[in-house]
Amino acid sequence: MLRNSLLYLSRQQRIFDFIRGNGFARRMASRFVAGETIASACDAAAELNAHGISATLDLLGESVTNEAEARDTGRQYLELLDTIHERKLECNVSVKLTALGQDIRDDLCIEVITAILQRAEQYDSFVRLDMESSEYTQRTLDLFERELYSRHPRRVGIVLQSALRRTLDDVERAIGLGARVRLCKGAYKEPDAVAFPDKSDVDQTYVQAMQRLMARGHYPGLATHDETIIEQAKRFARAEGISPERFEFQMLYGVRRDLQEALVADGWRVRVYIPFGTQWYPYLMRRLAERPANIAFMTGSIVREAMHGPRRSSADTRRTSAH
Repeated sequence: MLRNSLLYLSRQQRIFDFIRGNGFARRMASRFVAGETIASACDAAAELNAHGISATLDLLGESVTNEAEARDTGRQYLELLDTIHERKLECNVSVKLTALGQDIRDDLCIEVITAILQRAEQYDSFVRLDMESSEYTQRTLDLFERELYSRHPRRVGIVLQSALRRTLDDVERAIGLGARVRLCKGAYKEPDAVAFPDKSDVDQTYVQAMQRLMARGHYPGLATHDETIIEQAKRFARAEGISPERFEFQMLYGVRRDLQEALVADGWRVRVYIPFGTQWYPYLMRRLAERPANIAFMTGSIVREAMHGPRRSSADTRRTSAH
């Protein structure tokens, strides 16, 4: 019932219009979304960089059905890459192919994402293809391997979700290609036929995939706030002699900032995923709907920091690769 209610609210334009004009709601959203503009997103990235944390910027929006909108999203990503370069930020970008026209025509999507990759090539930067629900998994991987990775192997990477039953096979294929992978658990509600219904299986698959990527993959991003899994990754790295420069931890903007900075202080690489844009309200509603437990998770993150405070130690921070 809660999930359905959140999804309903995410589609209500009148509520969105009211929320966007509500100062308190905007302040709450600003904890997890870095404003509506490229400038505000880059400011957030610069603040993280000052504490030795890299960033990836994601312009919110997905499932566009209008070609002009898809092309405009592509144009904004070009401007975003220009600004990142001009400001010399330790930062790359993440994109959703459905925001670039994947649901309209493959050739349109390929045209728009190729222009973004060419700009990333110009600036020696990197573009991550976000993974959406399971109905897009094979389509995204096919387009990645057939059209994008073959032409821009150093500029584009993918995301794999340990919730999906297929993921260990996809990890092996990515390792064979030498492709860069962000590994996450996955927040989409999926049918049992394609995803593990039990959290323990999701976690077990995550650890198996993580260790394979750490040992044989190409600079994987380990996207998790799970402290147990983070400790397992650190122990595995030490036991196998895997240098901290060979992988990075990734976390969400505004979530467990204390843990982000503690990892950096201990010599590990950290990158924060920063969403921004005018579509922040539906983004938050959909993320909460996909896993209503995120409400408690985000609230707990705020309370935990209020009690202990984020660690701020500029002497312990260091610059990390934007790639």
